[in-house]
Amino acid sequence: QVQLVESGGGLVQAGGSLRLSCAASGLTFTSYAMGWFRQAPGKEREFVATISWNTGGYINYADSVKGRFTISRDNAKNTLYLQMSSLKPEDTATYYCAARAPTTSSFQNGYWGQGTQVTVSS
Repeated sequence: QVQLVESGGGLVQAGGSLRLSCAASGLTFTSYAMGWFRQAPGKEREFVATISWNTGGYINYADSVKGRFTISRDNAKNTLYLQMSSLKPEDTATYYCAARAPTTSSFQNGYWGQGTQVTVSS
């Protein structure tokens, strides 16, 4: 059974930092591209960042977080990270971790965690 468990969310002031973690189990972690997505109240879920499978040599960020967020993976620990800095109130959302198998073209058809709440106060 595949499980993705996010942690590290919380309340932080604007300009602050948080590091989210996503612990993966039940899958061959190195075989999966991984990603972070977020959903704010009343809005659709949006892409934040993705990292390619295995060594994670290919990384992609949403323009809104580029230069402030860093995605990384530790294959030895089966864990995905999102280091968030210079946080803004508009970063407030529930953040989800997702895994995409190499046989699929979209994270939509992959595995998802339950989410962790990030709230940035002004």
